[in-house]
Amino acid sequence: MAQILVVDDEVGIRELLSEILSDEGHHVLLADSAAQARSLRERQRPDLVLLDIWMPDTDGITLLKEWSASGRLSMPVIMMSGHGTIETAVEATRIGALDFLEKPIALQRLLTTVRRGLRHAEAAPPRELSLAALGRSPALVEAKKRLAQLAQSPGSLMLRGEPDLHAELFARLLAGPGAPFVNGESVLTDAPSDVLARAAGGVLFIDDLTRLGHAAQRSLEFLLGRAPRHKVRVVSFSPVDTKTLVERYEFDADLARRLGELMLRLPALREIAEDVPDLAQGMLFLLVESRSCPSRRFSTGALNALRHYDWPGNMVELEAVVRDLAFSSLEEEIQVEDVDRALSARATPSATPVVPDFDLDRPYREAREDFERRYFERLLASEGGSMSRVAERSGLERTHLYRKLKALGLQVGRREEA
Repeated sequence: MAQILVVDDEVGIRELLSEILSDEGHHVLLADSAAQARSLRERQRPDLVLLDIWMPDTDGITLLKEWSASGRLSMPVIMMSGHGTIETAVEATRIGALDFLEKPIALQRLLTTVRRGLRHAEAAPPRELSLAALGRSPALVEAKKRLAQLAQSPGSLMLRGEPDLHAELFARLLAGPGAPFVNGESVLTDAPSDVLARAAGGVLFIDDLTRLGHAAQRSLEFLLGRAPRHKVRVVSFSPVDTKTLVERYEFDADLARRLGELMLRLPALREIAEDVPDLAQGMLFLLVESRSCPSRRFSTGALNALRHYDWPGNMVELEAVVRDLAFSSLEEEIQVEDVDRALSARATPSATPVVPDFDLDRPYREAREDFERRYFERLLASEGGSMSRVAERSGLERTHLYRKLKALGLQVGRREEA
C-alpha cells in the first residue's frame, strides 16, 4: 500500500490518524513539526501528506509554499485544521494542496479523501525537468527573456546551438500553461491531421533537423503549411546553420528558410555554469522521486565540482554523470570525490607523448644546440617556412630569429607572408 506522512504537532491526532491509516494497510510516517516533515520528505518520498496548518515552528501553508517553490510538491498534500477558514482553504488549493480537511475529521471523510489523493497521484504524469524556475546565470536569464518575447511572435522558430543541449527544455518554455507540447521526429510518420489535432493551440517541436530524411522533410513541410490554422507553433532545433543544412545534410532549401523565419541561439551548458547545481539537483530529484535509485543528495562540494566542469557534452553529459552518481555513490550524500571519479571515468585518455630520441649524455651547450635545431626545424616545417608565423610561435623578434637560425646552420629565405 501507500506511504503516508502525517504532520501534526498534537500527539493525539498523530496517533489516531496513524492507527486508522495503518488499519487500512498503509505505511505511516509521523512528524510533529515542519522541520521533521522536511527531513522525512527528503529521505522517505511519501505518496501522500496530511499536513496540519497550525504548527509551532513553521505553519503548514509556509511549508507547502517551500515544497512548491523547490519542486518538491510532487505528491498530493491534504491540509488539516481545526480553525480553518474558506480563505485559508482557497490559498492552500492555489499553492497546490489537493484538499482540505476540517478537524475533528470524520472517519469516512478521511478515508475517502485519502483514496482520492492516492488515485490522483497514480494518474499524474511523470515529472520532467524544467527551466522555468532556473535563472542564476545571465545567459540563461537572457535566453528565457528572448523566448518569452518570441512566444508572442507568429512564425516558426529555429533554435540553434551545440549538440546535446536538450533544446526541448528551452522549447517547452514557449508552450503556455496547459497547452500541448508534441515532441519528436517520430510524429512525422503519423497522419498529419492527428499530429495537428494533438498539438492544436500548442507547440510542435522537432529536435535536430540534421537527422531528417527526405520523407520526414516532406511531412514537416506539409505540417508547416497547415500549422497556422490549428494555432500550432512549429519549433525546431539545429546544431548547424541553414546553409550547412542544405549543403551537407541535403535539406530542402525552401523548408530550411521557412523553419528559420525566427532564430535564437541557445547557450551551451558551460555558459550557464551558475545554473548547473540546480540542474543537477533537479535531475537527481527526479531519479529519486521515481524510485529509480536510492535516496541521494549532493554535498556542497560536489555541486561546486559540477559547476566548475566544462561540460563539452552539454546537458546530455550532465544527465549521464548525475545518473552515474545516483546509482554508484556508496553513501546517501554524494561527495566531491564521487564527482571526480565519475568525470575522470568519462575523460578521453591522453595520447602517450612521443619522446624523441635525444642523447642527454653530452655537454650542455651541445645538447642545447641540438634541441634548438630540432625545435626550429619542426616550427619551420609546420608553418611552411613562414618566418612571420615562426617568429610569432617562438616569441622571438624577426632579426633575432634570423640570427638564431643562421647560428644553428638552418638556411631560410626571407619570404614575407600576408
